Amino acid sequence: MEALWRGAINTLRNPNAYGRSLNFMVFEAKNGAIRLANKIARFLAVRVTILTFISILMTPSAMHANCHLGFESASHLDAGFESLYDLNFDAAQAQFSDWKARYPDDPLGPAAAASGYLFREFDRLGVLQSELFRDDQAFQQRKKLTPDPNLRVLFDSELTLTEMLAAKQLAKDPASVNALLAMTMVNGLRADYAALIERKDGASLSYTKKGRKSAEKLLMVDSRCYDAYLALGVENYLLGTKPAPVRWLLRAGGANTNQGEGLRELQLTAERGHFLKPFAKLLLAVAALRRHDDQNAKLILSELHREFPHNLLYEQELARLKTERGD
Repeated sequence: MEALWRGAINTLRNPNAYGRSLNFMVFEAKNGAIRLANKIARFLAVRVTILTFISILMTPSAMHANCHLGFESASHLDAGFESLYDLNFDAAQAQFSDWKARYPDDPLGPAAAASGYLFREFDRLGVLQSELFRDDQAFQQRKKLTPDPNLRVLFDSELTLTEMLAAKQLAKDPASVNALLAMTMVNGLRADYAALIERKDGASLSYTKKGRKSAEKLLMVDSRCYDAYLALGVENYLLGTKPAPVRWLLRAGGANTNQGEGLRELQLTAERGHFLKPFAKLLLAVAALRRHDDQNAKLILSELHREFPHNLLYEQELARLKTERGD
């Protein structure tokens, strides 16, 4: 205390020192005020950011973020895809046919119908059994299957109609969400048929790259079309599992081969997708089985089984997991 008093007296005795001290005090007070103002500004900025973010989340478009398809409701397509994933193919085609009758110029109708025919063929041929995809050797040794010729004609005719309707829409409006989504689906369906039924991997790769280009255009038009990420994810993940020299050649040919990015893209469709959401979940289950993550695979398959109880594929896969793990 005594030292403080002496310092104060000496300061008063020396006017120059007093002036310097006063200037220093004013300078410090000014800096303190500036720092306080900055803190308040940052606090208010954070509050505004949080409130803005909350307001965005509470808007209907964000709460139900999805493609703007140009229709107030796509209930018939929704019901058709639900029946499709539950393996009720007749009911699915009835809903898709109803949509086509209501909206004959919409390319999503025949694209959905083609999906129904492909899944019917997959189910008949046992294509989606998980042991086919668990490792590269099993996939490479898969048999060339004998497709149903009548179903193939129906499948191809729906794809051709989709392409024709999509071309008409894109000629009028290059940013047509329906047309871009339909073309993404067309190329994905062609790629699946070529790879899993015909064993034409080269043709499948070509369709996959075309589908990715349509998907990228779609996401540039409407970033909420999370179904488009399925096309990106399938290419990245499946090609990303190839050996390094093969991946190098694929990248040189314009393909994407980032396995981790592929899983992220599939996850986006599985979480926020619409028509293709359950299919993305199935692919994530297969990916989990490939990396021997049985626990995660079981969680996904159990969720799919609850959602689509008539699809015995999920029940069979869960039973296989239980047997393999000795549960």
